[in-house]
Amino acid sequence: MNVRRLIPTTAAAGAVALGLMAVSACSTSDAAEGSNGDRLKVVASFYPMQYLAEEIGGDHVSVSTLTQPGVEPHDLELKPRQTAELNEAGLILYLKGIQPAVDKAITQSEAKNKVDAATLTELEHHGTEGGHSHEGEEAGHDEHAGEGEAGADPHIWLDPVKYAEVAKGVGKSLEKADPDNAADYKKNTDALVKKLDGLNGKYQQGLKTTATKTFITTHAAFGYLAERYGLDQEGIAGLDPESEPSPARIKDLQAIAKKDKVSTVFFETLASDKTAKTLAKDTGLKTDVLDPLEGITDKSKGDDYIEVMESNLTALQKALGAK
Repeated sequence: MNVRRLIPTTAAAGAVALGLMAVSACSTSDAAEGSNGDRLKVVASFYPMQYLAEEIGGDHVSVSTLTQPGVEPHDLELKPRQTAELNEAGLILYLKGIQPAVDKAITQSEAKNKVDAATLTELEHHGTEGGHSHEGEEAGHDEHAGEGEAGADPHIWLDPVKYAEVAKGVGKSLEKADPDNAADYKKNTDALVKKLDGLNGKYQQGLKTTATKTFITTHAAFGYLAERYGLDQEGIAGLDPESEPSPARIKDLQAIAKKDKVSTVFFETLASDKTAKTLAKDTGLKTDVLDPLEGITDKSKGDDYIEVMESNLTALQKALGAK
């Protein structure tokens, strides 16, 4: 049976109170599994999934995240307590291909409802940074395509359009897991999709006319964003933010920076900025932050997904010479 009750805090008649206690007692085992009091217990793998769960779930969900703020999510190792938490979840929301340890733990979890965001939109394959090959250049970046299934890039949340597709799927999953509150989940999903549509419009307009279309970033996380808005991403490292570039790659980037009139090398908040600053110094370029939004910290330029994405847009406009 579906037991999702809010026990009243006000005093009631003795018989009514005893009745409620009896019902509560017979329902304890059902309510404990996948719920937190009257709220659905949702476990999110990292921030982009947490944001969707909180925005769409609203007051009907209790959301916890496996990746704490300030922790680089790719190399996360779960504690026994977190593994146990997965078994108790009413719904698990994750993105397969970005956190191997999390993927394994979720596969082994006893939770009934598991939602892989990668199945809610299309993951594309990238042989070159951002999916763009540069005319007259050798597309020699396949060695970076190591994350996700068959080398697919998992960073779908950095494209507001794809993220909106995922949001719709998450909304339907919450409706299925908690049908009593389906109407609210649908309403919240529609509101979030509207916000993401507005963000997409800002990016389209803000990057419509630029002096250059090329940007260099330490972590090649922005392939979907680059494709969506007609830009060329050039990653120093690949999809793995901790991988080291070869001397040949650094030489290529120096040539690309000169040819495409690149002004800025971007680094991020959760990974080392050493390589980006070295490349910038050697080529006479500026540095700035382009946040892959894998977690919100005190260093983040914004308090949530929308605000940080707007800060990213401002940084891109400045670096690309938006007119």
